[in-house]
Amino acid sequence: MNATSRRRFLLQSGLLVAASVVGCRRSESPAVILQSQRSVVQALEGIPATDGAGVQLTRVIGQPALRNIDPFLMLDRFHSDDPGAYINGFPNHPHRGFETVTVMLDGRMRHRDSRGNSGLIAGGGSQWMTAGRGLIHSEMPEQVQGLMSGFQLWLNLPAKEKLCPPAYQDHTPAQLAEERLSPSGSRARVIAGHMNGLRGPVRERPTQPLLLTLALEDDRPFELDTPADHTAFAFVSTGEVDVGPEGTSKPVREGSLALLGPGGRLRVRARNRRSELLIAAARPLREPIVQYGPFVMNTREEIRQAFEDYRAGVLDQG
Repeated sequence: MNATSRRRFLLQSGLLVAASVVGCRRSESPAVILQSQRSVVQALEGIPATDGAGVQLTRVIGQPALRNIDPFLMLDRFHSDDPGAYINGFPNHPHRGFETVTVMLDGRMRHRDSRGNSGLIAGGGSQWMTAGRGLIHSEMPEQVQGLMSGFQLWLNLPAKEKLCPPAYQDHTPAQLAEERLSPSGSRARVIAGHMNGLRGPVRERPTQPLLLTLALEDDRPFELDTPADHTAFAFVSTGEVDVGPEGTSKPVREGSLALLGPGGRLRVRARNRRSELLIAAARPLREPIVQYGPFVMNTREEIRQAFEDYRAGVLDQG
């Protein structure tokens, strides 16, 4: 890994807690009232970044303005038809204490690790990798008509599972739950969790995630239910989308993330042209986050131990 690798660009941690609405007078009603629909509480653009062996990408979560949003640690968007922007890929690098999710839209990504595991993530497919105790792996792009496009998302693991055995869940495009949303071809693909009767193939995870992609071909609004107590966001990778309740929605443009407030129902609508989104929600862990590049633990001592294990060649043993 070079100096711009994952070891350097996340040096601090933080927690973002959504505000609750508390009743002002005594009554028999609950003190905390969650909104019935989610609204945009913050929108921000990703920033250009370089990772691995010079791969050019957009960093959305993990940038200085948004270090993390518990339990999401990082979101990268990669998209280019220039092989020089990505062809050298991500040579061997370590991970410990969290999960990585690779969502391929176009192109392919070949994976290998220090335990002898390997796989190929095809365009339209995904991989859910639990680093757990640790592994050393590489992710190398393979061209398909020159285009590479997709996302990588990092999710935290609870303290009790940070040293669990590494595991993979690889899913082909056919294994994802897909639904056509309109006659014009709008569609949803569910990777994890439940959406309007669809269930993604990812097995149950500690953060109970919901993860899906949307391709909207017209301006018909689309709504879905999300767990009310989960952290949630929508990232617009193509086009421009109105996010939030009808009448109070906010426009979110291409390359921007909408951090969503509390609520159970989410409404999105493409404004005037084809639009694509990544939508994610997950249960916050509300535990200390101590992150140094590819290691995410709960204490500085655990980070020190991770580096010692890596240098000693035992990160992936045990």
